[in-house]
Amino acid sequence: MPKEAKDRIVITGMGAVTPLGIGVDNYWNALKKGETGIGRLSRFDASGLPAKIAAEVKDFDPLAYLPKKLAGQTDIFMQFALIAAEEALKDSRPDAAPERIGVVLGTALGGISTTAAAQEQITSTGSFRVSPYLVPKMLGNLAAGYIGITHGFKGPSLTLSTACSSGADAIGMAAMLLRSGQADAVLAAGAESILCQLMDAGLSAARALSTRSDEPQKASRPFDLNRDGFVMGEGGGALMLETLESALRRGADIKAELLGYANSSDAYHVTSPEPEGRGAVLCMENALRQAGIQPSDVDYINAHATSTKLGDQIETKAIKALFGEHAYRLAVSSTKGATGHLMGAGGVTELIACIQTIREGIVPPTLNYETPDPDCDLNYVPNTAQHRTVNVAMSNSFGFGGQNASLIVGRFDAGQS
Repeated sequence: MPKEAKDRIVITGMGAVTPLGIGVDNYWNALKKGETGIGRLSRFDASGLPAKIAAEVKDFDPLAYLPKKLAGQTDIFMQFALIAAEEALKDSRPDAAPERIGVVLGTALGGISTTAAAQEQITSTGSFRVSPYLVPKMLGNLAAGYIGITHGFKGPSLTLSTACSSGADAIGMAAMLLRSGQADAVLAAGAESILCQLMDAGLSAARALSTRSDEPQKASRPFDLNRDGFVMGEGGGALMLETLESALRRGADIKAELLGYANSSDAYHVTSPEPEGRGAVLCMENALRQAGIQPSDVDYINAHATSTKLGDQIETKAIKALFGEHAYRLAVSSTKGATGHLMGAGGVTELIACIQTIREGIVPPTLNYETPDPDCDLNYVPNTAQHRTVNVAMSNSFGFGGQNASLIVGRFDAGQS
C-alpha cells in the first residue's frame, strides 16, 4: 500500500564539512574527481605513534564561519556540526514553528580532543585551572544543544552515540520523530573530530589504523588486497528532513526521498564483525522491507568499508548473501578512500554522496583499488567515477559493538506525490 504524504520523508537541505572541502559542492566535486583529503597529521605531534596520517579538515578557521565568542566556547566537532547545520538550513529554509523543529545529532566520541588536551595540560603543569567551558566542550549533546540555541529550535533535541553508525542512526531517529508527529521538520546531523594522541594510540593498539604513513594518499584502500586499516578523519554533515506533505505545502526543493532505515546488532563481539555478516544482512534486509522495495531495485551501495582486512571482506559477503546475482550488477563504492573514516559524521556525509549520485548520475570512486582481493569481487568503481543512472541508493554504517545501520534514499518523483 502506498504511503501517505504525511508518512513519506524527504530531504530538503544538505550541509557538509569534510577533509575534501567545506560545503556540499566542494565536497561532492572533489569526491567525484577522485581527489583525496588524506595527508600527514598536523593537528598534533604523531612522531612517536604508529599512525602518522589523517584526513583533516584543511586550514580550518572557525572564525571564518562562527562568531568569536561561540568559537571559543565550542569543541571542534561542535563547530563542524554548527557549520554543516547552517548550510543545510540555508538550503532548506524550513518554515515550521520553532517548537516543531527538532535536532538529532550523532557523534561517537564527542569532545574527546578537548578532554585529552585538558588532561595533558593538568598532567604537564600540575595546575587545575581550566576553562569554565571545559565540561560543555566535552559533552556530546551540546553540538545539538548549540544548534538549537543558535537557531531558536525548541522541538526535540537528541544525541545518539552508536559508534561509527551514529550519523546514520541520527537520520533514522529524525524520521521516527517526524512519523510520530513530534516534529514537523528535523535537522539530522553527524559530527566528529577524534584527532588527538589518545585516540591515535588507542586505535593503533587495537590494530585498526593504517600504518602506511610514508604514502598518506594511498593509505585508505577499501577492498584492495593490501589494505591494512582505516585512516582517522573528521568532519560534519547535516540534512534537513521533513514530511512530503510539509515540503509540498511550502514548495521546497526536494533533493531525495528517505525510503528506508534499519538498525541491528551483531550480538557477537566488541570490535569484530560477525564472520558471516548476518547482522549486516539483517540490517540491509530490514531497510529494504521498510522501503517496500526488492534487492534488485537498488542501483548503488555506499559501503561502510573502512579499509580493514576483515570488515571489507565481511561486508562484501553480506552484500552477496542478500543481493545474490544482482550484487554483481550493483555499483559498490567506499568514499572512505578519499575522506578517511569520519566516524559519527560519516553516516551523514556518505548519504549526501548517495543523494548527489542520484541527482547527477555519477557514482563516486573507491580510491587506491589496485590489487584485487579474491574475497572482494564486486564492482567497486575503482579509482574513477562511473556514469550510470541511479534511482535508489543504500548507505551502510557499521560500528564497534556490532552496531549496524542502513539507509535507503530514492529519486523523488513529483508525479507520484
